[in-house]
Amino acid sequence: MNEDPEFREVQRFRQPWLWGLLGGIVLLMLFAAPISWGGLAVVGAVAGLVYSLRLQTEVRADGIYLKMWPLHWSFRRIPYAEIERYESKQYRPLRDFGGWGIRWTPGKLAYNVSGNRGVWLERTNGRAVLVGSQHPDEFVRAIDEAVQ
Repeated sequence: MNEDPEFREVQRFRQPWLWGLLGGIVLLMLFAAPISWGGLAVVGAVAGLVYSLRLQTEVRADGIYLKMWPLHWSFRRIPYAEIERYESKQYRPLRDFGGWGIRWTPGKLAYNVSGNRGVWLERTNGRAVLVGSQHPDEFVRAIDEAVQ
């Protein structure tokens, strides 16, 4: 296995609207009703989880590696032999997959953190994978170089 990836990207949930939503929930809990310490602890735990989440994507000589830490403690590998076709693609996270994160719909799996662009991988087993990326064209070029 090649330890130096052709492409590496780390994405985090840092969208201002997301943190505004969590902050708004905290404000409502503090000022709209008696303080619920249990509720504040839950919101704090959710905020901590969202803050720590990161999608790591690597293109290596033997496949594409994905890890959504801390949900995955090790990389998930998609070997090139299992990829029938791939392309840079624009998508609609809410409409196509129901949001962000690790999302599953029949026959499709998405790993996305932000934005609406990524790399679409059609696998030989009939299940497709969308990997969200802020640099999808570089991602595809790295796959091109690795499979040659």
